[in-house]
Amino acid sequence: MSHTTELNDKLERLRNGSQEAREQLIEHACERLRILTQRMLKKFPGVQRWSQTDDVLQAALLRLHRALATVQPNSAAEFYGLAATQVRRELLDLARHFSGPEGIGANHKTDTGSIVGGKGEQDAEPSNVEGWSRFHNAVEALPNEQRQVVDLVWYEGLSQPEAAEVISISLATLKRRWAAAKMTLCEVLEDWAVE
Repeated sequence: MSHTTELNDKLERLRNGSQEAREQLIEHACERLRILTQRMLKKFPGVQRWSQTDDVLQAALLRLHRALATVQPNSAAEFYGLAATQVRRELLDLARHFSGPEGIGANHKTDTGSIVGGKGEQDAEPSNVEGWSRFHNAVEALPNEQRQVVDLVWYEGLSQPEAAEVISISLATLKRRWAAAKMTLCEVLEDWAVE
């Protein structure tokens, strides 16, 4: 049985009222969520300097566990979208904590890397926590279909064909949604380039 099929079976059990399904869902997806957290943490260099993947993962899993008490995803793609949202929110909270006026990172410079895939375009990336927060909040504000694509392609690092398969859409549809998401983000953030 494939990972996605098993995950969908557990989601069905959650929707049917199984109390054990939440724990089983998280346990089943834990390694994939660790990879997701590790990838997303790289997009938060101000947090990465002070927190490790497993610390962020544990807090995000607690958020996910609470969220699954009220939200019942209908598919593996929705489950991973919900998980990505919880990881993103945890990272945003940590970024604010570390870079706030009293935070340990407030007076330390952290090299942020490049959002455009390492091409050295330093003007196309945020230089502080406010910039990163603005970007991640803009992603959360995207329409669901576009946010789902950004979660899979940008945060999780899936290839476009892999993301299309997870969402069960054609590659052409995924490419349209990805292009629309990038246009929306560039309009909102003006000085950023998202590749």
